[in-house]
Amino acid sequence: MEWEVVIGLEIHAQLATKSKIFSGASTQYGADANTQACAVDLGLPGVLPVFNEEALRMAVKFGLAIDAEIGKKSVFDRKNYFYPDLPKGYQTTQLHHPIVGIGHIDIELDNGETKRINVTRAHLEEDAGKSVHEGFEGMSGIDLNRAGTPLIEIVSEPEMRSAKEAAAYFRKMHSIVTYLGICDGDLSQGSMRCDCNVSLRPKGQQEFGTRTEIKNVNSFRNVERAIEAEIARQMDILEDGGRILQETRLYDADKNETRGMRSKEVANDYRYFPCPDLLPILIEDNYIEAVRETLPELPDAKRHRFVKDHGLSATDAAVLAADRELAHYFETAAKLVNDYKLAANWVQGDVSATLNRLEISIGQLPVSAEQLGRILLLIKDSTLNNGGAKEVFNALVALGEAGKADSSVEKVDALVDSMGLKQVSDTGAIEAIVAEVLANNPKLVEGYLATPVEKRGKAMGPFIGLTRKAAAGVNPQVVMEVLKQKLEELG
Repeated sequence: MEWEVVIGLEIHAQLATKSKIFSGASTQYGADANTQACAVDLGLPGVLPVFNEEALRMAVKFGLAIDAEIGKKSVFDRKNYFYPDLPKGYQTTQLHHPIVGIGHIDIELDNGETKRINVTRAHLEEDAGKSVHEGFEGMSGIDLNRAGTPLIEIVSEPEMRSAKEAAAYFRKMHSIVTYLGICDGDLSQGSMRCDCNVSLRPKGQQEFGTRTEIKNVNSFRNVERAIEAEIARQMDILEDGGRILQETRLYDADKNETRGMRSKEVANDYRYFPCPDLLPILIEDNYIEAVRETLPELPDAKRHRFVKDHGLSATDAAVLAADRELAHYFETAAKLVNDYKLAANWVQGDVSATLNRLEISIGQLPVSAEQLGRILLLIKDSTLNNGGAKEVFNALVALGEAGKADSSVEKVDALVDSMGLKQVSDTGAIEAIVAEVLANNPKLVEGYLATPVEKRGKAMGPFIGLTRKAAAGVNPQVVMEVLKQKLEELG
């Protein structure tokens, strides 16, 4: 039987507010366990929540970025369940009246086509604490620092039909929230994570199959791998005549498999009801328009501009525009050298390779955009050849690795001088070197002159090598021009 995969994602993005959604406690990551949870976060008797307006502004900003309906009246509800990292016994969230309604984003598929994925809603809620299992023999610890951190939960329609589409959707959402500056997007710290809803149905059937939910997947690659593993598991069960249980599952990346966690609850199990401690949020059109004025250039618009204004290919533009910091780094360097294609090649080449090797972000690269721009200028004016430019770039990276980073543009010129990488482009000096090479190699000259004119291009190779050996750092382009002229004079 042919099966159709049906996938929907629920993305949790922590909002980059300085304090929590209902208290003044800090949201800073990395503090000692349970040092950033106040009485409100702990749900102590008599405390009352106070809503953080900055979380509202960020949620509205997101809604506008995905062309969504903005809820002019949104209501907080209590979602009741017991779990050790939820000290109040309920989570404050939004059910029937979310802040962000129906919207959409477009994702790019491997075949170059674009597919629109609709967003059902995005609602505000508080994050739970975190269970810690390491270092507690036979027990688990609870860290409540994260409890009360503001989130938006972004719920897609079940419109993705492959693991690759789901990963592309997750990447696009990551790009949008980081461009907006409402989430730092750090997947390793849990700032952004994803629940994957997966089901199968016979091809052509309209009714959905029974779905499972894979909880808290926190990397682009693992979203794809987890969904592929779950598709294979469900397909094996269905083709053996079994049935899929609606349940919550976890993904084990080491074993590349999902495993059951608990039966999947439905809304009735949570006993939702409006939070009696929080009034409905009412916003007006002028508030929404004021937020709209703060929207930055978004990834799709930047990608189109890179193609239209800078002549980049659609592929290059998509890669460079996907990450806001990388796009800014690229544009800064490109403007300095006034060569966007050259800058694009370097950012996608040596820069990206270094980021991958060191496992760092562009903001941590010890070569500033201004330094890269200077290196590229030195290539353009023939002061450096491409090999010499790479040596300077790598030297700057090495200084950073050694804790001696220097982001000044002057450091580039200093390295060029100290490493002896400056090309000799003076025509008179090169003519003297070429004359000496030709005089010392008469047999090579005879062989060249005996070569048919149409094949002399290849025969020039030995002369170029000898000239560069005689004077390291000579400009190969000038060498080629002088050699061609001198050999033509001889023959």
